[in-house]
Amino acid sequence: MTAVMRSNRRRSAAYQPSGDLVPKVLAGSRPDIARLISRAEAEYAEASEALGEIYRHAGRAHIVGITGVPGGGKSTLISALIGAFSAAGSKVAVIAIDPSSPYSGGAILGDRIRMGDSAEANRAFVRSMATRGHLGGLARPTLQAVDILDAAGYSPIFIETVGVGQDEVEVVTAAHTVVVLSPPGLGDDIQAIKAGVMEIADIHAVSKADRPEAAATVAAIKGMMTLGSDVKGSSWTPPVLPLSASTGEGVADLKQAIDSHRQHLADSGELATRQRAICKHRILVAIDQLVRRRFDDGTEGLSEQLQAVVERKSDPQSAAGSLLASEKAGHGR
Repeated sequence: MTAVMRSNRRRSAAYQPSGDLVPKVLAGSRPDIARLISRAEAEYAEASEALGEIYRHAGRAHIVGITGVPGGGKSTLISALIGAFSAAGSKVAVIAIDPSSPYSGGAILGDRIRMGDSAEANRAFVRSMATRGHLGGLARPTLQAVDILDAAGYSPIFIETVGVGQDEVEVVTAAHTVVVLSPPGLGDDIQAIKAGVMEIADIHAVSKADRPEAAATVAAIKGMMTLGSDVKGSSWTPPVLPLSASTGEGVADLKQAIDSHRQHLADSGELATRQRAICKHRILVAIDQLVRRRFDDGTEGLSEQLQAVVERKSDPQSAAGSLLASEKAGHGR
């Protein structure tokens, strides 16, 4: 027997069904939390039922999205927030969305390295996830990982987006509270990004407050807010908070704002509205994945429609409609 065969046999013997991990996750076992998140990332069919069971135990955590333009210091800020919330007795978790390696497809782990001190001190569960080409600033299994951490008793759970720019708006479909972090010195350039991440903020934070240009950035954001519209339909007015994560200046104020926003959501009834929107988004994403997987598995007729599109005898929209119609007719028989 080769060494590889012996290794595979040992791995197979040690493999625990995902259903066996559920009670261990609920008990807060960090290794088993990590294992189940890995299976969600790998999209194991065997893990589907366990993830469904986990979902039914979740729904208590406060989910906080941290997003913003590149170079704003999101990881440094989250490390400071880990300390602030942990000191207050919270069990904190972080999902840091990293760019994918072009070779392995895995996360590059830059955020996890920057937050290493907090993780090593056991003050937080920090997990990096690769985007694997998914747009919008998140990874596909992000919310399944949130469910796992939620069911394990973590709250708040921070989601740090990948840092790709103003198209990172998907976080609003995942988080209860969205913090948009902006570096100082944006000046008039802030108008160029206001149609993207700037409008989804529940809280604006301006990093590196010790820099002279930070005050100008705070003023620019406040000016933008007076001209903008409330895309969320909320009665909450987003505060604009200068802070310095490296010195700790303003971190306590940001923690207080996050707590206050959570209380506002509960008192106003907006929490239920946001939760409903998150659930709707998840259903639609699941439909998209199921449909894609079904056709990727070689549904009859796909080759014919593909060839027709390649030859310009049909178009992608018409081909998709024909495939869905034939699929529906097939299920009706």
